Amino acid sequence: MMKCIVTGAAGFIGSHLCERLLADGHEVIGIDCFTDYYPRLIKEQNLARLRHHRGFTLQEWDLSTEVPTALVEGAQWIFHLAAMPGLVRSWQDFDSYNRHNVTATQRLLETVCKLSTMQRFIYASTSSVYGTYASGDESLPTRPCSPYGLTKLAGEHLCRVYSEVFGLPIVVLRYFSVYGPRQRPDMGYYQFVEALLTGRPIRLTGDGWQVRGNTFVADCVEATVRAAEALPGETFNVGGGELVTIREVIRLLEQLTGRRACLEYLPPRPGDQRATGADASKLTRHTGWTPRTPLVEGLAQQVAWQRALLEQGALPLRKAG
Repeated sequence: MMKCIVTGAAGFIGSHLCERLLADGHEVIGIDCFTDYYPRLIKEQNLARLRHHRGFTLQEWDLSTEVPTALVEGAQWIFHLAAMPGLVRSWQDFDSYNRHNVTATQRLLETVCKLSTMQRFIYASTSSVYGTYASGDESLPTRPCSPYGLTKLAGEHLCRVYSEVFGLPIVVLRYFSVYGPRQRPDMGYYQFVEALLTGRPIRLTGDGWQVRGNTFVADCVEATVRAAEALPGETFNVGGGELVTIREVIRLLEQLTGRRACLEYLPPRPGDQRATGADASKLTRHTGWTPRTPLVEGLAQQVAWQRALLEQGALPLRKAG
């Protein structure tokens, strides 16, 4: 049994990761500062199952202020998922992105480099570090096209520095288009499903021919757990393998919901990626991980989750920022 720290524990991927680690028998300390990016109520719902587990403890803490040693003492695996996400707001509020994605990462690294117990530090990065065209393996040049991507790449560089100077056993994961139950309300697939289920137009930014390589959240979590035993110093893409256009995703969602989409076209957003598609073969070679969830199956699970929210009387959740 490992003592695990998961930052961003109340978030979309973080809450799933906590549940998986607990199911595997580990002790989990979740850390979250509940930024205002989207309503705290949603994050509390993500935590509902965790709060009743005796192996889980939640610490509400802003890592950008300081990271007391007591907060992470004894940790063996640290999964750093906490970050300000999303493209649009990063153009409007760079200070927050710098604070939560760069400063918080540096302060966490500064504290954990003093831990004698730590065996792995997993840094969750993003395909946004590659920029407009993010299709290929880890040798692609990193050219972020948004402040969000820039701050996540800065976090990667901080990890590299602390790894080289202090010998921290760090693994970097670059997530590609993660979807599934608990997806954030600002993310595209959430908004598409919500629009279809409530009879509103889908507000589509760009022409809809953008290509995405999608990763179901359970596959993402499996990759993250396996990375805890990967070779330190490595960077891995995490992607589901199936490439589809946004228009194709909408057609699948029409079939799954039994509703016809009404599309409302909007201009492309600054920093939007034209194509993403992870070559994740390096992660497969190192850990044996492979994605197991077909896109249509994963989307069906997300539709069922959002439909249940509506049937329970949950209000449609507005776009963040």
